[in-house]
Amino acid sequence: MQAKDCVKENANNVRRVPSGCPIRSGVGRLAVAAPGLLAALGIAWLGGQLAQGLGRALFVLRGVDPAGRASPISAISMAVLLGILLANTVRLPALLQPGLDLARKRVLRLGIVLIGLKLSVLDVIRVGAVGLPVVIVLVTFAFAISLWLARRLAVSRELGSLAAASTAICGITATLAVAPVVRADDREVAYTVANVTLIGLLGMLVYPYVAHALFGDSSLAAGLFLGTSIHDTSQVMGAALTYAGVRGDERALQIATITKLTRNALLVAVIPALAVLASRATGTRRGERRPLRSYFPTFVLAFVALSLLRTFGDLGLEHHERAFGLFTEPAFRKGIQLLADRVAPLALGMALAAVGVGTRLSILRGLGWRPLAVGFGAAVAVGCASAILSALIA
Repeated sequence: MQAKDCVKENANNVRRVPSGCPIRSGVGRLAVAAPGLLAALGIAWLGGQLAQGLGRALFVLRGVDPAGRASPISAISMAVLLGILLANTVRLPALLQPGLDLARKRVLRLGIVLIGLKLSVLDVIRVGAVGLPVVIVLVTFAFAISLWLARRLAVSRELGSLAAASTAICGITATLAVAPVVRADDREVAYTVANVTLIGLLGMLVYPYVAHALFGDSSLAAGLFLGTSIHDTSQVMGAALTYAGVRGDERALQIATITKLTRNALLVAVIPALAVLASRATGTRRGERRPLRSYFPTFVLAFVALSLLRTFGDLGLEHHERAFGLFTEPAFRKGIQLLADRVAPLALGMALAAVGVGTRLSILRGLGWRPLAVGFGAAVAVGCASAILSALIA
């Protein structure tokens, strides 16, 4: 079949594959995407194994027993780095492209939606009158300082928005969630992920000792500082575990965990806010108006729905010992763990592996040093503000 024949059929919503032939069924589309999806899955799995090995080695070097502890190194970060390594060292076959495209779009959104199961409104409430205002103030400050630095350094609106979301909320997950809303391209996403990985790793290694030096034995101040000053959830957990292991302070670990989950929950508010800012910037130039519905993408609404599902399930367990009157606590927790702690990271890892595979280092070099300066400057400013507020609380 000639390409022009495929074009005629495309008028009837028949999709094409790289060879130019139409795909008439969902099964056919899945078959074409399978090689790329499997490649992304393999890279994500390898990234997870590498993260676990490096995490164990890091714990041992820091004098912390790694047994039973989650790795402080993000498997998602390793997946994107492996993808970039492959993209810049070997020539990948064209048949992988449909599956990689699917991973970057649909699989990515699946992972973000499932993350909603990790967030319970009850966790936010438990932060209490002290922690919640600190989190809101610091998230707002991180949001503002990142966008301000981006403007001052003449960084693109898209990169500035990604820096704001990753610094203010939850690192890589926020980067992925915000990217389609602000219409960032793959190289901007990859650059931001690299920033989060590098800056968050430095914070994870240094901040446990900064917390002890600044706050002494104050569990509340140390937990708030670690939970609000470091980007990614895995990096916060790594820093808090190091602090708890060295200081023997499990309460600081709990406070850091709940504080970080509260930051993550604010992703629901940040995505529409950045969508509004992006709309004003582009709409003003083009004379366009976006409908209200476009500020709340379907995957964000699904994210909120699963967060509420988790909340009502937790309430059922607390008051009736069964989630929704059906599931015992072990069954409910096991289901949450499978979807939120296993499937979601794997889906996000596949998506980031696909982003990495599509990223050439020459393109990243073309973005220059300024996005790195924005990310680093915002991280330092947020760290200082977090230290001041945590010290005042202590």
